[in-house]
Amino acid sequence: MMLDSNIIIISGPSGAGKSSLCNELLKHTNNVYFSISSTTRKMREGEIDGVHYHFITENEFLDGIKNNIFLEWAKVHNNYYGTQNSQVINALNSGKIVLFDIDIQGQKSIKKHYPNATSIFITTPNKSILESRLKSRALDNQKIIEDRLELAFNEMQGIDNFDFIIINDDFNNAFDGFLGIVKSIKFKNTKSKSQKILQLWQK
Repeated sequence: MMLDSNIIIISGPSGAGKSSLCNELLKHTNNVYFSISSTTRKMREGEIDGVHYHFITENEFLDGIKNNIFLEWAKVHNNYYGTQNSQVINALNSGKIVLFDIDIQGQKSIKKHYPNATSIFITTPNKSILESRLKSRALDNQKIIEDRLELAFNEMQGIDNFDFIIINDDFNNAFDGFLGIVKSIKFKNTKSKSQKILQLWQK
């Protein structure tokens, strides 16, 4: 599928700065569609339904799984997260770059459906910096922070499966790298793209 080269997947530990980088990107470009996941987790202060997530009940989510409406879904920290396939297809058909902020399970699922998607892993320089960021957010208790750190260590074992790695030790530098990757997407070669060009040369 030629359009799947217009998909960008970012993953990485909670607290690595993925949301901040995505929000900054959306300020700098108007051709990116940020894929809004559906989730069963509780809404946090400042979040808006339909902007940050589609907040639904567990029963609604399970019905969606039965009806195959999700491109990918996973259960993380006892909450369900998933992406509705129709949103992605509509955005791609309108010429947008589709940006996903999902976990490693979701990244693998999307790459199976869209093998030409570009994947970016975002992380901190080390575990202690990530722990400091999680504590400074003051969103979770110590047990949840410990669970997130354990999950982060497990996620780090899969970084070989990503096309790019961004170490977010300085936000401006990390964003410059992120923006550069996004801008390069329109030049990314795929088998279908090269075949189309060759066909034009044969005319």
